[in-house]
Amino acid sequence: MKPILIKDEIYLKHNPGINHPENINRLVEIYKAIKPLEDKLNIYKPIYATKEQILSVHTKELYDLVYKASLEQKAIDADTICSHDSFEVAHYAAGAGIKAINLISKGVANLAFCAIRPPGHHATKFNSMGFCLFNNIAIAAKYAQSIGYKKVFIVDFDVHHGNGTQDIFYEDNSVFYFSTHQAFAYPGTGTPSEIGIGKGEGYTFNYPLMPNSSDKEILEVYNNEFIELVKNFNPDIILVSAGYDLHESDPLASLDVSFDGIKAIVNIILNQKKDVPKVFFLEGGYDTKALALNVKNTLEEMLKI
Repeated sequence: MKPILIKDEIYLKHNPGINHPENINRLVEIYKAIKPLEDKLNIYKPIYATKEQILSVHTKELYDLVYKASLEQKAIDADTICSHDSFEVAHYAAGAGIKAINLISKGVANLAFCAIRPPGHHATKFNSMGFCLFNNIAIAAKYAQSIGYKKVFIVDFDVHHGNGTQDIFYEDNSVFYFSTHQAFAYPGTGTPSEIGIGKGEGYTFNYPLMPNSSDKEILEVYNNEFIELVKNFNPDIILVSAGYDLHESDPLASLDVSFDGIKAIVNIILNQKKDVPKVFFLEGGYDTKALALNVKNTLEEMLKI
């Protein structure tokens, strides 16, 4: 079965400014790099997530704030800036995972990649932040559960901790959140002591890596803790916050993970419980050439499965 790729020109309409790190060139370069692979993929457009689907993880106040900020073309905070079309684009970013999960549930494929923006993993229940408007992967997790994928494992290899995703599922034992990220980086969360609370205790795992950590350090975590935790949790679906800013070239971070190191992480994820569907969601990555090559490499790893 050909892996699914969700892509659309709509994602170029969210425009926080050409000098903003999360600008349209990120996707322009990705779409260019992956063009030679398109005949080997099942390519679909996203759907527009409903208000109810977004409110499954966010408050109405946050939803209304994004609408108003887009209408007025204003910044939500210093990093998170809305243009006129951002509210609409954010709906389609949230809808990409829903579309992918629907296609997977119908047997179209078992693997999917959502080449989307804006990213999502910093958006909490209450706040848009860190370039993120709605939490795309959390919305997809809730949707997956609503159609029968009861146990969801989220793995986040973005260099920045996915505080929003952690926040949304912190008291939930039906969603496991696993994150590797750079220590002491934005947003300052993700210490090993953050393991969940209430019935969610033990269902959050954080592994901060010291600045300048390389392939060796990060792959030890994926070859050991990650494999063990997936095995023990036994998920029905695996969702991946695929942030490529852990790459050594990235201007917003200080890890030294190579192209081969990222390929190895992707390969480890893809080879866990091969019968379990896996959906990747684009998060960070701000050296556009490296980002594009890392996404192409990820799709090539999917094609090998």
